[in-house]
Amino acid sequence: MNELSITVHIADRPYHLTIDRRDEKIIRKAAKAISVLLKEYSEIYAFKDKQDLLAMAALNYATLAFNSENRLSFNDGEWSKKLLVLDEILTNST
Repeated sequence: MNELSITVHIADRPYHLTIDRRDEKIIRKAAKAISVLLKEYSEIYAFKDKQDLLAMAALNYATLAFNSENRLSFNDGEWSKKLLVLDEILTNST
């Protein structure tokens, strides 16, 4: 593995990570997205500490992940049905 040590900042705290060099861009992008979301939430919602904002961000990203997973699952099921129909048509036409 081609490892790289980086530091990302989330909620004003540094996190030192050792990652695969190929993942650097996506990890930095993810940390930036979290920071942007925390800033947006801090301007909209009352909060006691940054943990509240982090919890809301985690809930937001988990919801997005589950929705994406459900859409992919639905699409896979729909494609499977269509492929079965096509297979049946091709099998019966020969």
